[in-house]
Amino acid sequence: MDPLGDLLDGVRARTAAFCRAVLEPPWALRIADEAPLALATALRGHAWIVPDGGTPTLLNPGDVAIVQGPDPYTVADHPGTSATLTVRPGNQLITNDGTDVTAEARLTSDTSTLGPRHDNGRPDSSTVLASGTYQVSGDVSGRLLAALPTIVRVPREDVRSPITALLAEEIAKDEPGQQVVLDRLLDLALIAALRAWFARPGANPPGWYRAHGDPLVGPALRLIHEDPARSWTVAALAAATGTSRAAFARRFTTLVGQPPMAYLTRWRIDLAADALRATDATVATVARQVGYANAFALTVAFKRVRGVTPRQHRHDATIVGRP
Repeated sequence: MDPLGDLLDGVRARTAAFCRAVLEPPWALRIADEAPLALATALRGHAWIVPDGGTPTLLNPGDVAIVQGPDPYTVADHPGTSATLTVRPGNQLITNDGTDVTAEARLTSDTSTLGPRHDNGRPDSSTVLASGTYQVSGDVSGRLLAALPTIVRVPREDVRSPITALLAEEIAKDEPGQQVVLDRLLDLALIAALRAWFARPGANPPGWYRAHGDPLVGPALRLIHEDPARSWTVAALAAATGTSRAAFARRFTTLVGQPPMAYLTRWRIDLAADALRATDATVATVARQVGYANAFALTVAFKRVRGVTPRQHRHDATIVGRP
């Protein structure tokens, strides 16, 4: 798997809270669902995404927005429109006076309507907005999110993919397996949007992304990601890519932003952190999985990089994850 694929693997739509809303102006929704990542596209009309204290972002038809949470934000027909409804975890819809109107608005269904309906339920002035949320697991995927601004807007013409059209078609259906299809389309929409974002003129993608396309460093990154437990050295990676040790080290450091062994160490520690959080494997087992001889070796490296031991990291992650 390539480095981007590895980072995206922990950002997945799993039984996504996906909805298609028909919104009649004036409208504004306060998004406080605590989702770590959301994707939205205007199938018709426009929407403004307004972060608290930030610059509003306009979403035109066909544009795709990626929004990082869990901090709340507002989606509205105009930046000045005040929200009268709040979307809480589980797509629960609450009015400003605390009334739960989820059932009335049908926001938990794949089609919802807010505001008066006319004609066939889609007046010319209405906005049709499709959105879905992602679960983000672990430190590996955190690298990807750290490279992105809070709101990523990709114009329609830059999304060189039919995914948004497929989403629009699929959410209008009610067929067996629809949730799985929507989840996978949402994943593909995220990939398409990220590719377009990093490829745009003037983009400054992170070093690991730029380096993936390099004929020397790209293969080395793939080797590290595919087999992190192998006893890699700079010499071994250089030999695998057919260049000298010194030339490889210079090029890797220049493109990625850190030396090969520093990158390898950080990658192993991130993998170990995710394994400690997500599994019951012993520290010794995790150590061997990511390339350390024993628990002691992993503990030394883990504490040097993160300031805590693997056991403390697991304990802290357990406390945070408790309901």
